[in-house]
Amino acid sequence: MHAVVEKGLTRYVAEFVVGTGLRDLPDDVVALGKKSILDGIGLALSGSVAHSGALVRRHLDDLGLAPGSATVIGAGRKVAPRFAAFANGVGIHADDYDDTQLAVAADRVYGLLTHPTAPALPAALAMGETLGASGAAVMLAYHLGVEVECKIAEAIAPRHYQTGFHATATCGTFAAASAAASLLGLDVETTARALSIAGSQSAGLRENFGTMTKPFHAGRSSESGVAAAQFAAIGWTATDKILEAPRGFFSAAGGGYDADAIRNRLGDPWTFANPGVSIKPHPSGSLTHPGMTEMARLIREHDIKAADVKHVRIGTNSNMPNALIHHRPQDELQAKFSMEFCMAILLLDRKAGLGEFTDATTQREDVKAMIEKVDFVVDDKAEKAGYHKMTTIIDITLNDGRVIHGEADFGKGSPANPMSYDEVANKFRENADHARLSRAAVDEVVSLVRDLESQPSLERLMALVAKAG
Repeated sequence: MHAVVEKGLTRYVAEFVVGTGLRDLPDDVVALGKKSILDGIGLALSGSVAHSGALVRRHLDDLGLAPGSATVIGAGRKVAPRFAAFANGVGIHADDYDDTQLAVAADRVYGLLTHPTAPALPAALAMGETLGASGAAVMLAYHLGVEVECKIAEAIAPRHYQTGFHATATCGTFAAASAAASLLGLDVETTARALSIAGSQSAGLRENFGTMTKPFHAGRSSESGVAAAQFAAIGWTATDKILEAPRGFFSAAGGGYDADAIRNRLGDPWTFANPGVSIKPHPSGSLTHPGMTEMARLIREHDIKAADVKHVRIGTNSNMPNALIHHRPQDELQAKFSMEFCMAILLLDRKAGLGEFTDATTQREDVKAMIEKVDFVVDDKAEKAGYHKMTTIIDITLNDGRVIHGEADFGKGSPANPMSYDEVANKFRENADHARLSRAAVDEVVSLVRDLESQPSLERLMALVAKAG
């Protein structure tokens, strides 16, 4: 880990943002990005009808804002781009159903890395709509934001996450600043200042996992990045070395960084291509997904009935319980960070979607009883597999004495077991239906995103998702 100045690192990032065009993105990266963009828009729709969505709209009302240029998805209103980025960032992350960056290095705690779309996409949509940018320009800005965010998250010392920072909140601010700077057409020096302004707004603590403040982190990082680019554009001053300086982001927030994880690595390879970004099949913390995918497979293969289950042992590495902190969840937000709940609801209901992650479900007596049968422990084998994996080992003991065993490193939706565009479209439909968007609008959005680079602007797309219900 480097704790010394890496000369010009912030400038290198700014040069990448300014100098990269859509032609530089491989076709497979473009295609992967479209899946996450569609996923993000659907999540902003479902998030608009979450408990936090109503509170966000109340907050916007309290601000007394004049009508603006950027759509708050699902809310039927337009506001200034920074506030649309905030609202849509909260919405995308509200159900903890959004995509997740995979790690490269074996010492990277899986959860250290980010939910890349939640900060990057709202900034790209808000600034793109405001500026009348083409679909191609917005897609490029989104990809630049994701790439900068993911490489910064990969580079910072693991202490950053382990001691309490939420990387989606901290690194996501740089994503939003990069996306906004790209759309604003800022030069290298101004983009570097935008990154520096973003760095001073970078914040978010993991102690708030399982509460509305976790999605607040995503929204705030997107808003902060947009504001950073806007301030830089009007001449606001800032350092030109916010990432690498001894008192800069990497040192202050992580105690160091791996320069080789970011220097000359932006777009080489693109994170979407390698190691990839995982799209969630369940609205819960990504660390639960390998176990959930494997549990669902075991239930189907062995026709396991909840009444026949005596005990369940779930073994993982020691870092996963640091994020999955709610062992007896009392509401839907805590349930998203409860391995015990996720296993219990699959055994009982054989599914785990938006309809299962509710306050009422956590209070069901059968759910509480099944949770008591689940032990979530640290397993030596999972620990040795490395923190860059989410190795989950399942042993289900049945009343007749049989033990059913399963293991998984990654879940459905990961690059190892990816969703197709059509499968992501089905998830989008679930989320859009949850927000009561019309079927005609849903189908048109799926089509528009599939061909996003050919759209002259975002006008039609944002009009379709502007109002749900």
